[in-house]
Amino acid sequence: MSTEAPQQGRKARADVQRNRSALLDAAQKHFLKHGVGTSLEAVAKEAGVGPGTLYRHFPTREALLAAVLQSRRQELETRRAEIERIDDALSALRHWMRAMEEYFSAFSGLPEPLMAAARAQDPDNPLTIPCHDIIATTDEYLHTAQRAGQVRPSVQGEDLFLAAVSVAWTMGVGNIDKPSLDRLRGLIEHGYRETGDEPGSKARP
Repeated sequence: MSTEAPQQGRKARADVQRNRSALLDAAQKHFLKHGVGTSLEAVAKEAGVGPGTLYRHFPTREALLAAVLQSRRQELETRRAEIERIDDALSALRHWMRAMEEYFSAFSGLPEPLMAAARAQDPDNPLTIPCHDIIATTDEYLHTAQRAGQVRPSVQGEDLFLAAVSVAWTMGVGNIDKPSLDRLRGLIEHGYRETGDEPGSKARP
């Protein structure tokens, strides 16, 4: 009995996987060097395939970006495992905010498509589900801190997600020094911490 067809099938699948891996490696290099707006044709050329092959694997720039981010997700999961060992709920939330900032600032221009995906609620955008997953994790840390009375009850996970995206954007577009960055983070934390003076309440003397 001939085994030519199964062998050809295995070869085709191997080629598909090899092309996908090459595209992801090339995309990550280009995103790191040129930002998320890099030329997709240049990505395909470096991967050794034609633009048609790239678009068969990743029909849109967002699809390619989502796949690259997924390949880097282990870094975020490693940080999360470390944060899980922190006993204080507010400190854990603070560390998670830093982890999001670093993840969101991995590539120049990354905060913009992430913010758009989170706000648009578009199920066809490949970045929507990853954003919602991160927001769900943020909610877990947030609710724990709220139950401990450390964070305002009006704050939502999406609020903190957008705050982290905003800090990542600031880190990416400006030459912000550490003292300024720390002050910005302090202002954000002051906004979500439970201080007994919710907006509209009487100011303390």
